Amino acid sequence: MATHGAEEDALSRYRSPLVSRYASAEMGFNFSERKKFGTWRRLWLYLAQAEKSLGLPITDEQIQEMEANLDNIDFKMAAEEEKKLRHDVMAHVHTFAHCCPKAAAIIHLGATSCYVGDNTDLIVLRDGFNLLLPKLARVISRLADFAEKYADLPTLGFTHYQPAQLTTVGKRCCLWIQDLCMDLRNLERARDDLRFRGVKGTTGTQASFLQLFEGDHSKVEELDRLVTAKAGFKRAYMVTGQTYSRKVDIEVLSVLASLGASIHKICTDIRLLANLKEIEEPFEKDQIGSSAMPYKRNPMRSERCCSLARHLMTLVLDPLQTASVQWFERTLDDSANRRVCLAEAFLTADIILSTLQNISEGLVVYPKVIERRIRQELPFMATENIIMAMVKAGGNRQDCHEKIRVLSQQAAAVVKQEGGDNDFIARVQANPYFSPIHKQLESLLDPSSFTGRAPQQVAKFLKEEVRPALIPYQSKMGGKIELAL
Repeated sequence: MATHGAEEDALSRYRSPLVSRYASAEMGFNFSERKKFGTWRRLWLYLAQAEKSLGLPITDEQIQEMEANLDNIDFKMAAEEEKKLRHDVMAHVHTFAHCCPKAAAIIHLGATSCYVGDNTDLIVLRDGFNLLLPKLARVISRLADFAEKYADLPTLGFTHYQPAQLTTVGKRCCLWIQDLCMDLRNLERARDDLRFRGVKGTTGTQASFLQLFEGDHSKVEELDRLVTAKAGFKRAYMVTGQTYSRKVDIEVLSVLASLGASIHKICTDIRLLANLKEIEEPFEKDQIGSSAMPYKRNPMRSERCCSLARHLMTLVLDPLQTASVQWFERTLDDSANRRVCLAEAFLTADIILSTLQNISEGLVVYPKVIERRIRQELPFMATENIIMAMVKAGGNRQDCHEKIRVLSQQAAAVVKQEGGDNDFIARVQANPYFSPIHKQLESLLDPSSFTGRAPQQVAKFLKEEVRPALIPYQSKMGGKIELAL
């Protein structure tokens, strides 16, 4: 069936999959045109209210007219004005003035374009962090529950992706959680460090406002303070050029890139564990893993996280380069770049956090597979315990070491050359030399005796560091999340 009108037009244009396919509605709205231009109008209202309170000739009627039309935006008219004027801010000044004829003369009074542009960006960045932080906290909470559940389950540890000493499934998960807790603190700090640009004028000197208030510096300072408070910020940057320093964008995207690195590492681990068949991400009842291989259970959620995390990590290069080439009080080569990188960074972070939450709520553990892999490697790890037990039973360490060396190499040949199971313990049991400790072998091979303080570390870490960090977000933990696509 043919499509028509707006639907057909939408299908004929490229749409970013960050919005059309993945991102949450709330994060999509945060970077929407409606949010942006609605915030512009609120900033013009805040400015007019503050100027009126400080004695400028602005009437209650003008203020009320602006308040009544904050969301009455004629986007078609604004687009036509911008096409004619080649200036987005002035296009919206004219559009706002059209529905506020009484207030037209005082809209944008004393301000420059960056008054609405930069201040709106800072509001959107702050609100973006406020959307991400509860999502990150939810992921940490879900993983903390998983770590607690499997705190005692021994599993083979890997260094260099080669078998190493045992750890536990819960302890390994705590490595993931610790990275995410660092990200939680970093995002909180970056949000709390954001300041408002405020009312600073064309080159940051506040000259236009000083003229409006006839040289009264205290009123100009109070104007800056009032508007900053109305926008919900505690502080404004004391000095700016025409824009706030673009190093702020570096700080914002740096913490998001760091979050991307954390999630990439976590989801890579999950993909490797899926290959080992020890742990798998959720798999829907009717989900298809491969169009050609019906048996496959591909870790597509984790792969999506890794794919998008790579994009997120690269976006920090944009503000790094932009900040480095801002000449004097500002150049406009920042604008188009920032329209893309700031929104994409938050949208991408939003997507991978939602996806990771879905993963963390449905991780499947296969203890029997984990146990089998331990049995393959543990005999070799137990050799030191066997030597110590033999010495306690009266044996000679050097003699025991040599016999174990021979038996272990024979067992390794069976595994590597014949593809068989590790039969080292069977060889020890069949060798009369080790008869003094044959009855101890089962206890010497108990996997839980090889995990050290892993279970205790999990309990202490979750109690003292993780759970307290989540307290501010308890009311926003919510239920399980379904993956959109």
